[in-house]
Amino acid sequence: MPEPAVPPTPPVPLAALLAREDLALRQIAGPTGPGIVLHGAHTSEMADPYPYLLGGELLLTAGVHIPDATGSAGGAPGRAKPGPGEYFEDYVSRIVAAGGAALGFGLAPVHDTVPRALVAACEAYELPLLEVPPQTTFSAVARAVWQLMERARTAELRRVTEAQQSLAAAASRPDPVPSVLRQLAQRIGGRAVLYGPEGTEIAGAGQASAADVPLAGLARLLVSRASATASDTAPDGAHLAAYALGAGRGFVLAVAAPRREPGDHTIASVAAVLLSLLTGEHQSGSGAARSSALVRLLLGAAPAEVAPLLGDERWLVVHARPDAQALGPLAASALGAGLGSPLVDLAKDVVRVLVPAGRAPRPQPGWTLGVSADAAPADWPAADAQAARALARARATRAPLVRHGSGAGLRDLVPDDEARAHARALLAPVEASTASAALVETLRTWLSLHGSWDRTAVALSVHRNTVRQRIARCAALLGTDLDDPDVRMELWFALKRR
Repeated sequence: MPEPAVPPTPPVPLAALLAREDLALRQIAGPTGPGIVLHGAHTSEMADPYPYLLGGELLLTAGVHIPDATGSAGGAPGRAKPGPGEYFEDYVSRIVAAGGAALGFGLAPVHDTVPRALVAACEAYELPLLEVPPQTTFSAVARAVWQLMERARTAELRRVTEAQQSLAAAASRPDPVPSVLRQLAQRIGGRAVLYGPEGTEIAGAGQASAADVPLAGLARLLVSRASATASDTAPDGAHLAAYALGAGRGFVLAVAAPRREPGDHTIASVAAVLLSLLTGEHQSGSGAARSSALVRLLLGAAPAEVAPLLGDERWLVVHARPDAQALGPLAASALGAGLGSPLVDLAKDVVRVLVPAGRAPRPQPGWTLGVSADAAPADWPAADAQAARALARARATRAPLVRHGSGAGLRDLVPDDEARAHARALLAPVEASTASAALVETLRTWLSLHGSWDRTAVALSVHRNTVRQRIARCAALLGTDLDDPDVRMELWFALKRR
């Protein structure tokens, strides 16, 4: 029979449910201990609950399905009805086969006590049996399980977020690789090892154990198969996982943990990204310089400080806002992974990602993106502004992704210095006003959206009447008719070269 599927939700210890004084639950049979966990709660009065269990549940029953001692229920026609012992053995064995974690028996309204044969069967099959008092409803028990699961989920998200921050801080220390490994081993409560291209251990952290030999074997297997990840279980029960660092470089991060917590994979993946960047320094020439620059950017260095390391390499700046999901570190990290870059900056209401120009960003489900033109490091501030404007246009037009235009056109026939001089002269009246920044940005956005008041208001997050007032002010300062398409074209040219 195949292994029962366990829902991918944070489990809660059975002991935590028993500790709820308001429920007054009492365990009367079966094993105890922190290793017994619940993945949910389900109520059923079916004589065979197997088809209705996913695995890991606390099954709640009032015993409606139980035949009386004389065998008045159950059994096939013409055949002796099963006795209490036989019935409960069949019933409990089916719960165990389905992967049920525990059984809760209600003392009302059918039974005054828990049947002794049921207690014996649960002891025999090592299924925890809980006595549910008459004043405690099954819905209250189920609600308590879901509340405990939600707390466990929140705690796990907090653990992952704190681990990400501590790993990034470790990567900024003078000995970044050992520091990252130490922090990772501490966070997963196990062992973390970095293997080199020849399969030799470069650095490790955490207490050595019997899992070290199969861990090294898993790392070698990962390299030989040219896979990104691999997992296994050691003879002592430790959970093993390996992560390839970079493409074809041969470095592998391998971890062993006594338990497999839901967030461990995410934590190890963050460490793998950092170690991939750090081990990039083993490359030669421009590759090492680029990895060094990426690490510094990831840890908060200003673009001007790393620009000399990147030479003439060109980049894209991406601005993104979530459509519905909450904006947080996990969502931002997931977006960076989708765009193929670890260089993610989470601001108040936007995520900024720095992506090599060779990786053309694609629309990401649940996000609205604005992408700059490709730019050298010295032009990153301008590219950042381009991405912000592209995002505003994407939100106003409800497009999943908008790219800043960078193709050649008629405007490129005019020398840059002459075009900029013309733009300065044409826009001088607006630039000289007290609210020049707001006026110029409103004019630019309004022209890019073909004079739509509503979409411009959405893009700038202002009221449509504010847009009308600013455009009217621009028209007065420029002394021109903004409804004239020739005027609009001239102003758009000037704003593009400003």
